[in-house]
Amino acid sequence: MKSGITLLFLLLSTAVFSQDKTFTIDGIVTDAKTGLPLTGASVFCQNTTVGTLSKENGGFHLRLANGGYDLIVSYTGYETQSLRIGKDHLDSDTIRIQLKEQDKSLEQAVVTGSAEVADGWNQYGQFFLDHFIGTTPNAARCTLDNKEVLKFYFYKKRNKLRIKATADLQITNSALGYKIHYQLDSFVHEYNTNVSTYSGYPLFEEIQGTPEQQEAWKDSRYTAYVGSRLHFLRSWYDSTLQTEGFVLEVSDSVNKKMKPLEDPYSGKIYSVDSGDAQIDISGRLRISFTGQLPDKKYLQENKFPLTTKVQISALDIPNGFVIQENGYFYDQSEITNMGYWAWKKLAELLPYDYNPPQ
Repeated sequence: MKSGITLLFLLLSTAVFSQDKTFTIDGIVTDAKTGLPLTGASVFCQNTTVGTLSKENGGFHLRLANGGYDLIVSYTGYETQSLRIGKDHLDSDTIRIQLKEQDKSLEQAVVTGSAEVADGWNQYGQFFLDHFIGTTPNAARCTLDNKEVLKFYFYKKRNKLRIKATADLQITNSALGYKIHYQLDSFVHEYNTNVSTYSGYPLFEEIQGTPEQQEAWKDSRYTAYVGSRLHFLRSWYDSTLQTEGFVLEVSDSVNKKMKPLEDPYSGKIYSVDSGDAQIDISGRLRISFTGQLPDKKYLQENKFPLTTKVQISALDIPNGFVIQENGYFYDQSEITNMGYWAWKKLAELLPYDYNPPQ
């Protein structure tokens, strides 16, 4: 799907890094069947402010700060492709992306075999906003600018709600100063388990405000960053967990009780290969952050004592993970967030190219 972002923004967003701390990506987007170039394909690194459109020959060029990314390539009528890239990519290597046309019959079968809710937004709109954008104070300052692109389907036998979008979601976060262009793959809520899952690809655009707004957004972004999962992952990568205020516990494999992780940099747990940090932990990891009080609204919604002094989150990790220097990690789809981080949804999200003030 072509992004609705202007080409001017996309081109400017690629030139904001110092040369010595960056790497470049060059590629060509073509039709997988005909081999012909696709002009105007959307090419961006998800959860960043960096993207572009392919040229007449299908070519594209991006400059990225060192770290890891998911490169997303999409075009109307074609299947979206995601490719993991990092600073070990050779500048001389050209990435060749072959997009396949979407199978319309499969999508039609999904729609035909389900019950679309005629007044879906009235019934489920606020539910979607609460579970996708969140219920934090920042979420109250977010607006979904094109709610009409959402389609709602309810499956009575499976007691399941499914939401899809016919175009990129356009979300304005007035609290943090971002316009978020979100390619929503699908949102699913299972009422039997009360679990919501969603997948998609966000691209951030910084809002151009007054100097006073810019200063306020700078402060708000830093507040959102402190104690976040991004802050945690960068701290583990940088070997600064303790000084940054993070305390870790892991589940005991025998009795499943939590016990302190005394040395998160033990050779049995932490190793560095080609600049990437390999974390060899499986099971539940509980993270307490002591550097900031939990939001009162979170405590009230979850009926926790208002005197709680720490933010407590948890990760369910099946097979360890790898952290890269910008806080990107993989495989993200295998890891489940719980606790405070699960409460802080899209309204609190910062792009990988965000850097806190020194």
